[in-house]
Amino acid sequence: MKLAGGIPFFKSGSITIYNDDILKIDAIEGDSIDLIVTSPPYGVDIKYENYNDNIPYDRYLDFTAEWLKKCLNLVKPDGRLCLNIPLDKLKGGGQSVYVDITSIAKKVGWKYHTTIIWNEQNISRRTAWGSWLSASAPFVIAPVEMIVVMYKKQWKKKHKGTSDISREEFLEWTNGVWNFGGENRTKIGHPAPFPVELPKRCIKLFSFVEDVVLDPFLGSGSTLIACLETNRKGIGVEINKNYCELAVKRLKEYGILQRKLVEVL
Repeated sequence: MKLAGGIPFFKSGSITIYNDDILKIDAIEGDSIDLIVTSPPYGVDIKYENYNDNIPYDRYLDFTAEWLKKCLNLVKPDGRLCLNIPLDKLKGGGQSVYVDITSIAKKVGWKYHTTIIWNEQNISRRTAWGSWLSASAPFVIAPVEMIVVMYKKQWKKKHKGTSDISREEFLEWTNGVWNFGGENRTKIGHPAPFPVELPKRCIKLFSFVEDVVLDPFLGSGSTLIACLETNRKGIGVEINKNYCELAVKRLKEYGILQRKLVEVL
């Protein structure tokens, strides 16, 4: 893998983290990634440290098109994308986020395969109903997020690799509704972490052992923890240095780091 043009924030063994902007990074060679698993900024006013997640919706969609196009160039012809995004946005005016982003992805060249519904089971955290007990202006809020599965040119993998998914996992995970809880943002120290279970399922279902997995919005590092757990080569790109440090910290705390990795940077 070509690493010229950018110095990793952290690199050891099968794991590499870049403190960089996915739109500007040139350290990752084109046509080199087997699978992208990511949860990008949502455009729903989440308070990140140095990213304005409350930009006008049209500008957010323009940004989405840019990074999706960049990532399309990074994946192999049979490369895949698992994109965790919200179903919709209610605050500040309703927007069909899932529909809009999926349409943009297809427009820039990604091919659609399927959508997995992730049931976070968080309906108890609801705090808004619009017009309570009235048809005036009720809100309908689904306690789910979407995982859009797409690919570059062909769905079937060219090479024959080793799959590590069990029979039970395959039967459960090929059901298009996944039921498991979300992650605690206070515990993790990031405003929008996703649980390791999400990337782990995507990685085991859609890639082979030792494939290269990229998360262009690494955040708190869940995707790289899943890469360690499943024996994949993991690359994370994160624009915020503090979140890069958080990702490394989580890798260490996970315990696998002491056995598999030696910090060199």
